[in-house]
Amino acid sequence: MNAVHSTNIEIATRDGTADAYLAHPDSVRPYPAVLLYMDAFGLRPHLKKMADRLAAGGYTVLAPNVFYRHGRAPVIDLPDFVGPAERAELFQRLSPVIMSLTPEMAMRDADAYLRWLAECPMVQDGPVGVTGYCMGAGLAMRTAGAYPDRVAATAGFHGANLASAAPDSPHLLADRIKAELYFGHADRDRALPPEQIERLNEALAAAGVRHRCEVYAGAEHGFTQADTAAYDAEAAERHWAALLGLFARTL
Repeated sequence: MNAVHSTNIEIATRDGTADAYLAHPDSVRPYPAVLLYMDAFGLRPHLKKMADRLAAGGYTVLAPNVFYRHGRAPVIDLPDFVGPAERAELFQRLSPVIMSLTPEMAMRDADAYLRWLAECPMVQDGPVGVTGYCMGAGLAMRTAGAYPDRVAATAGFHGANLASAAPDSPHLLADRIKAELYFGHADRDRALPPEQIERLNEALAAAGVRHRCEVYAGAEHGFTQADTAAYDAEAAERHWAALLGLFARTL
């Protein structure tokens, strides 16, 4: 694994300035780029550690604060550890922020993030990888659909509402996607029930998208997030193997 250098940066978007975290191997040569979308709890120490681990695998990783319109990260005060009691109260405060980020806004921002990576001297030429967690899994899939020529691989873990009945559900973008996709679902996840998993698989298969969808037995929504009670160490390590394997063969 590579030693990692990291820094906080700012990215100009069409709607303002997004604060972000950049991690890359501590080397002068460029590396493949990865755009990492946060979960609802946002850009915080644990998510930065995840970006660092991914960067150590040989990638330049950009993790933006997708809620930047509401302030710099963290947009609300977060405890060091999110348990069941804290989770309900935090989501009550975060829900208006989450709902305010429309798909159109998010994809305008994605364009800015991808352009920034394309111009970054620490990024090698070529399409990027995208990964996301919880709400970030939907953002990752939307990015693959909105910018198919810029995205080579996309992963999503414990994603929420990826194939809902909404008219703008992410799965409806399947026929635009050129990237290879991987999804790691939690089997104890009310945010993505079995019927949505089936609908997602059917949409990807019908569109001819290279993909693999796996259900992690016994895992809860948020199983990759070590600063929450949902964390599952075994499932999290399985996620790392799948994610690094995807990027190794595509980027």
